Amino acid sequence: MSKKIVQVGDIACGSEPLFLISGPCVIEEESIMMRTAEHLKGVGERLGIQIIYKSSFQKDNRSSVQYYDGPGLEKGLEVLAKIKKEFGFPILSDIHYPEQAKSAGEVLDIIQIPAYLCMQTTLVVASANTGKTVNIKHGQFLAPENMKHPIKKIESTGNENIIVTERGYTFGYNDLIVDPRAFYHMNQLGYPVVFDVTHSIRKYGIPSADAKGGAREFLPTLARAGVAAGIDGLFIETHPTPQTALCDAASQLCVTDLEEFMKPLLELHAVTRKYAHMKIEY
Repeated sequence: MSKKIVQVGDIACGSEPLFLISGPCVIEEESIMMRTAEHLKGVGERLGIQIIYKSSFQKDNRSSVQYYDGPGLEKGLEVLAKIKKEFGFPILSDIHYPEQAKSAGEVLDIIQIPAYLCMQTTLVVASANTGKTVNIKHGQFLAPENMKHPIKKIESTGNENIIVTERGYTFGYNDLIVDPRAFYHMNQLGYPVVFDVTHSIRKYGIPSADAKGGAREFLPTLARAGVAAGIDGLFIETHPTPQTALCDAASQLCVTDLEEFMKPLLELHAVTRKYAHMKIEY
């Protein structure tokens, strides 16, 4: 099935090149954000890969009210606007409430719907009504083919600038599993497919600052599986010093390791695309 090409700035999401969504999980102090952006800019130039900068101005699903949840809408959008102006990245962040959509749409190139909220009609429709691209994350509780339902909610507004992101399934207690069949199903939905590999290694129920709160050893294996399955983009949260990150410290990739991490994935993507049009009847 042919997929729609979604234009985000200069990036044609869903076309031949693999694109990357990357940045710190949540907006921290400005120096960290700018440092990450500078590293990402260099990686993009050296590898010839197009990058969308991602960071959350609010993380409203933290497991404790004592955990850092971001600077909030106004301050967060100011920081993201500065990064956009200085480095030229398209910008992605997530919203949790319909009333955030209008302000977010004035800065963001992509509005993201968190996985837990992908079936929230009012939120999804408000995001779509901004006219901006909507990246809708696949709920951990939802069969992949059933992502057609929130997609139809977005389409009902006349907005067909949609990206769909896989991030693993709830399996047993506090564990996520990535099922490669999900990439097949989501590729049939007609829009670019992204794999959020760093969120898929989170261990729920364990604080993200705890070394046991993520399983980074699985990142290369899972990323290769997603690329080989025909995704269009990778979502990799990065931070200059992940061990000190204020959110998802155990699962973010050090931004200085990103370049070497991406090299084999770009090679694999080229091979996958070369044979993508081969048809086998089953």
